[in-house]
Amino acid sequence: MHIVLIEPEIPGNTGNIARLCAGTAIELHLVKPLGFSVDDKHLKRAGLDYWHLVKVHYHENFDEVLEKYRNHNFHYCSTKAAKVYSDAKFESEDLLVFGKETAGIPEEILKVNWERTIRIPMQEDARSLNLSNAVAVVAYEALRQQNFQSLLKTGGGLRN
Repeated sequence: MHIVLIEPEIPGNTGNIARLCAGTAIELHLVKPLGFSVDDKHLKRAGLDYWHLVKVHYHENFDEVLEKYRNHNFHYCSTKAAKVYSDAKFESEDLLVFGKETAGIPEEILKVNWERTIRIPMQEDARSLNLSNAVAVVAYEALRQQNFQSLLKTGGGLRN
C-alpha cells in the first residue's frame, strides 16, 4: 500500500502520517514542492523515533508518480467526491492520494480521475478533516479490507 501526499504544507501532519506509515508498513510518497524542509523539527517530532521504519519516496511532480506506478490502482481522496471511501475496493499495492491542506488535490487531476475519487462523509457545514486524520481513516479501511495481511506479513502481528 502507498500513501501519496501532493505538495503537503504542514510538517506536523506529514510527521503524523509518517508515523502511521511506520506502524502499518505503508510506503509514503511526498510530491514536491513541500511546504517545509524535511529537516524541520516539527516534522521529526511528529514522527518521533519511527522514521527508520518508513520507506519514503520523493517525487518532483505528480506525473512522476503516475509514470512510475502506471500499473497500480489510484484512489483520489477529496471532499468534492460523490463516492464514499468505504465503497471503494482496495488492493495491497494501491496508492491513496491526498492533496495539500489548503487546497486538496488539484482540479485538473480530479477531473480526469473522477470515477476513482472518494470522500469521507461528514457533517455538511464542516469543510474538511485534518489531513493526517483523513489519511488514517482511509488507510485503515484499505487495510481492513485486506484483513490486515500486510501487518501480519511483517512479523509484528496485531497489537491490542
